[in-house]
Amino acid sequence: MTDDILIVDTPAEGVSRLTMNRPKSRNSLIHPLRGAILEQLQKNDMDPEIRVSIIRGAGTCFSAGYDLANGNEGHELPFFTAQGDSQWPRHVTDGWMSIWDMAKPVIAQVHGYCLAGGSELATGCDLVYCAEDAQIGYPAVRFGVPDMHFHAHIVGMRAAMEMMLTGDSITGLQAVELGWANAAVPEDQLDDYVIGIAKRITHTNPDILQINKRLVHRAMEAQGFRTAIRMGTELCALGINQESFQQWMAEAKQNLTAKLQERDAPHGDYRTSNAKK
Repeated sequence: MTDDILIVDTPAEGVSRLTMNRPKSRNSLIHPLRGAILEQLQKNDMDPEIRVSIIRGAGTCFSAGYDLANGNEGHELPFFTAQGDSQWPRHVTDGWMSIWDMAKPVIAQVHGYCLAGGSELATGCDLVYCAEDAQIGYPAVRFGVPDMHFHAHIVGMRAAMEMMLTGDSITGLQAVELGWANAAVPEDQLDDYVIGIAKRITHTNPDILQINKRLVHRAMEAQGFRTAIRMGTELCALGINQESFQQWMAEAKQNLTAKLQERDAPHGDYRTSNAKK
């Protein structure tokens, strides 16, 4: 299955590109896909021929987030996480934050929707390049609490507060302005632009790259970023136990599409907008 849902190619010497290949499901992050991404990145980290990895999505978007339907039925979590309250948010955040601990740089190439879990995956990467009209957001805050609270550290308190209280998205251009992304270009130029950046990275020896990568991440950790992410998983567990969340999920099991339509209708976005699907 993982051979179908994750396509790996080499668009330039020393560059490994991972393409999430579930376009009909907007590349929703089911367990096998998450496991395949992390497994391939680990392989790349040990491959002397690879110096940098790119993650992108097939079809119209990067990823619309975790699967809220039945995509995970019959699949175990791809790696161990201690059980108990907050197992799920601890599990997914440990996975994406493990990208920080890899030696080689990982680039997120974002177009279309980059929502909820998709935005968590991109945030865990070392560099982010967007299409100008990409939509980065966390609409799930309209009924629950995020797994990975990166917003305040990455985009600043005011923008983070607005995103958390409305569930509204930001564009690729806004993401650059706020500091979440490195650059935004027209979507039809994104592939070439990202490959160009990746090729520039390959000119530096991997032993130096890994130290410089750690230098930036250690500075973020000293400011409390990683601790805040872990604290957020406990708040997510608290959110899951709220009466309104439990009711929403029970109703969603009856008709998920209708419930998502109802969620987004007052905001006029995502499923209720005329934006690209």
